[in-house]
Amino acid sequence: METEKLYYADPYRREFTATVLSCEPARDGFTVLLDRTAFYPEGGGQPADHGTLDAAAVTDVHDRDGCVLHTCSAPLPVGKTVTGTIDWERRFDHMQQHSGEHIVSGMICRTFACDNVGFHMGVDSVTIDYNADITWEQVLLVEQAANRYLWENHPISITYPSPEELAALDYRSKKELHGAVRITEFPGADCCACCGTHVSRSGEVGLVKFLSCQKFRSGVRLELLCGGRAVRYLSQNWTQNHAIAQTLSVKDTATFPALQRLQEELQSTKDRAAALEDAIFRRTAEDYAGQGDVLLITPPLFGDGTRRLCDAVSAVCGGRCAVFSGEDTTYRYAVIHPTEDIRAWIKDMNAALHGRGGGRDGFAQGSVQASSQEIRRFFTTATQP
Repeated sequence: METEKLYYADPYRREFTATVLSCEPARDGFTVLLDRTAFYPEGGGQPADHGTLDAAAVTDVHDRDGCVLHTCSAPLPVGKTVTGTIDWERRFDHMQQHSGEHIVSGMICRTFACDNVGFHMGVDSVTIDYNADITWEQVLLVEQAANRYLWENHPISITYPSPEELAALDYRSKKELHGAVRITEFPGADCCACCGTHVSRSGEVGLVKFLSCQKFRSGVRLELLCGGRAVRYLSQNWTQNHAIAQTLSVKDTATFPALQRLQEELQSTKDRAAALEDAIFRRTAEDYAGQGDVLLITPPLFGDGTRRLCDAVSAVCGGRCAVFSGEDTTYRYAVIHPTEDIRAWIKDMNAALHGRGGGRDGFAQGSVQASSQEIRRFFTTATQP
């Protein structure tokens, strides 16, 4: 006997009563079959409803050959009449996401003559795959049109057309369908075969907001937020942007130009610091001119300072130059010995000093986990490359 599916008759129904037909132990609790249910089972890209059956938590729901099976945290007596309560916040969120996806997908598929070839409603966002090359600018135009459609508050139409009516209907579907087909239509936006739960009017979606557009296989993957998710996301972004604006002493609408100015100033400062470092490195190198092998252990150097100091000293010392920059037991290193093969020697050094890294053609760089004393001891006792 198939389960009576109350979620199709009234997706806004939050409570119901039903009779327990069976209850079996399962890996994640107990599998309960009811004569009827308002719990939507996972399917069509939409996650299952959660809630309670009496005091038992419903953590998952699946449809198996027309029978809706509920995964419950506790057993329920067969034959008992139980009260089911839907987690309405979760259900309505899914209704907003699914309905919003229909509206944007209908517009995209019609505009770009493509198909929706993938749909996943995640905990944080919805991802949709299309087999067309769509630009971000085009996606934003669809977003504007979809939000305008929401504000116009169009009603949804859900029907089960006869085979003759279905044959004459232009509707979207990702697979071949048999038997009664449930058609979900947002007039003027989308007409699609769908088994999910939806809002009754487009205005209840509230808002749609695309987050990204990435190349995916032969088309693109879009990331979408609808309804409450979109509002929370934009609110969080506004809060962060407002805090940044206050920190930079600019208007909320001027944070990006202010950030660009800061980046330019930072790069200029880095360039000046690098020039000063190079002057210091050249002066340091003069102290080691002609001295042969040189080991330098310095405080932490930023960026590629370790290599640049090693370059400067190596150019004049006439031997191998090794520079270690860091503190305590963490150092970055650069080693240069022109015309020498130092690969085996670097391997021994990494083993002795718990290091990682390497190179070729007389140059190597990496890091070690060792103290300055251990580094000096190695260079005093190690066989020369």
